[in-house]
Amino acid sequence: MSNQFDLENELNVLCMDGPALKGPLARWQRKANTSSMTQNGSMINKSSSNSFMHTSTTGRSPLHDCTKSFMESSKNVSDPRRNNSKGGKGKKTPGKSQSFIEQNQKGDRFIPSRVNSKLDTAWHKINNKPSNSSETTLAEDEYRRKYKDNLDRVMGINENERILAYSSRPSAVEGYQNKTKVLYSSSKKMNMDGKKSRHIPAAAEKVLDAPDLRDDFYLHLLDWGANNLVAVGLDQSVYLWNASSGDITKLLTMENENDYISSIKWTEDGSYLAVGDSTHHVQLWDVAEEKRLRNMRSHTDRVNTMSWSNHILSSGSSDTTIHNHDVRVAEHHTSTLTGHAQVVCGIEWSHDGTHLASGGNDNLVNVYDNRSVTPIHSFTEHQAGVKAVAWCPWQKSVLASGGGSADRHIRLWNTTTGVCNKAVDTKSQVCMLKWSSHYKELLSSHGYSQNQLTLWSYPTMSWIKDLLGHTARVLYLTLSPDGQTACSAGADETLRLWNCFQYDPESSKKKADGMQSGRLLFGGGIR
Repeated sequence: MSNQFDLENELNVLCMDGPALKGPLARWQRKANTSSMTQNGSMINKSSSNSFMHTSTTGRSPLHDCTKSFMESSKNVSDPRRNNSKGGKGKKTPGKSQSFIEQNQKGDRFIPSRVNSKLDTAWHKINNKPSNSSETTLAEDEYRRKYKDNLDRVMGINENERILAYSSRPSAVEGYQNKTKVLYSSSKKMNMDGKKSRHIPAAAEKVLDAPDLRDDFYLHLLDWGANNLVAVGLDQSVYLWNASSGDITKLLTMENENDYISSIKWTEDGSYLAVGDSTHHVQLWDVAEEKRLRNMRSHTDRVNTMSWSNHILSSGSSDTTIHNHDVRVAEHHTSTLTGHAQVVCGIEWSHDGTHLASGGNDNLVNVYDNRSVTPIHSFTEHQAGVKAVAWCPWQKSVLASGGGSADRHIRLWNTTTGVCNKAVDTKSQVCMLKWSSHYKELLSSHGYSQNQLTLWSYPTMSWIKDLLGHTARVLYLTLSPDGQTACSAGADETLRLWNCFQYDPESSKKKADGMQSGRLLFGGGIR
């Protein structure tokens, strides 16, 4: 460096105080160019862009370097044959951007083939869930069930079929015949739905007036004896209706006008009638002589329900006790059952006389052995008072019970194991239960809201039919001696006769027996 003048020139070059003639545009210039291109839709600052591209070639722009490396890596990936040239010439080591693109081309997850999946079936099942609303009736629920079954059959939907299937079911070998399929398919049971197709009249066969019939859930004021006489308690009196001739007879009337009849029960042969009243007495009447034989008192409150087992008469009272009476001896009160804490609503002896079932307002169902005064089973599943208890006539260990308006369930119990085999929501108060002796069916009477009688199929407890006609809750129910006709009494003060258990007309022998018993039962009195 010869002099001071040359030194100053060199320093001016290093300081770069002058205007920048090379390098990328400033940030504000690039933003202005981008916005103007977006608004006008054309290259307005074309010259500036050209100058930018021209100047950026010499001045190492970061933007240009990124674009250039990306384009070079894309070329290397898009044409792999260049990298596989002979002798390895031109083969480049893959960079970070190249491996990223290769991974994207292969996919980031496994997507299986859903050719065999039934997505439309899944969508149908999701959007057609069954309604559990208590507003629907049993008939509507049964209609929806049958409609769903028919729709599934038409659409080829199997309820137990896998919806999301990733492999098809292997096809059967051509010419192969499964011999066991032929063997076992020939022994399949017939469809039970065919039995439900029998004609069940929807209307009552006969309607009788029952004035002053008490509207009390805890009482039992109706019974049909083996002598074909229907006994009904109307306030202070007991009336007998002869189903063969249609004659009506008054058997007794309470002396005090404030007293009333609270329960009625025939003996098995229909010769004697037990009558419980509000004065805590149990009266025994000879119907043929129209004479009272005994007046037994042991309870401290009204007698709500009674049941016979040979010469033993059991009575349930509002004093929470059940008394057993031997009507052959003077000291009739033989034992006391104290399994309930509230009013005893219903009792019934089994058909073989070995067990006694009772239901109470304490929501309990007790089962007693005839040799013990303590219950062998005490079922607590009901959520309301239990009045309806009934023993199955063809399966002695099966007991049916029905709960009140807060429970609304019919439950089937196995009294051998103490297990509830079935429970069905009837959606209304269960007042009475009666088993059919000709069909595997159960008849129940109900309160609000339809006040209907309902037929159930055993053991599935599927709904069969509703018998409508009563305008108030159906509190009392009994069956005829031949088991074909049911008689119901409701708070609407009417008695209605229903031919719901007629013999199967396909059997000629049963049909002849049914016609003969029908003439004996009703004579010419019914229409």
